[in-house]
Amino acid sequence: MYSTTHTARSGGIRNALRRAESWLDQFGRKGWIAAMVLAFIFVWPVGLALLAYMIWGKQMFSRSCSTRRNPSDAQFGRHAWHASHATGNTAFDSYKAEALRRLEEEQAAFEAFLQRLRTSKDKSEFDTFMEDRARANAMQDASDAAEAASAEPDAKAAGKPASDSRPGEY
Repeated sequence: MYSTTHTARSGGIRNALRRAESWLDQFGRKGWIAAMVLAFIFVWPVGLALLAYMIWGKQMFSRSCSTRRNPSDAQFGRHAWHASHATGNTAFDSYKAEALRRLEEEQAAFEAFLQRLRTSKDKSEFDTFMEDRARANAMQDASDAAEAASAEPDAKAAGKPASDSRPGEY
């Protein structure tokens, strides 16, 4: 049996970047800006990368650089995340829970109503289409029968095939 040990430090470059980020966060926005300016002076691509990271990777214009956006903010919005937490006031929390439950029930009922409305609209449109199609087919059959009735005496006299044969058939 062999047992292995990991002698290398875990994380590698990512761990080093996280440590550097937390170190710069200790100095706040001024530390990030100073690091960016120094990086532009000595190694301009690193300064450009820091600038891009400050703009898109972190919230540059928030109160502090160390604040991070919660994952729930992206899905539900900032206020919805705070609305789900208890305030400590039990009366208000129970009222809020009841109001949210009632709103969810109303939303579910409204969505069910919209689904029934869509279904009935689709059914009425389909019924109208089928009626129009049946009416058009009946009119086509009537006009074909009238043509056939008027063409049969001429066809028999000329020795032509009956009108009930399809085009291309003899």
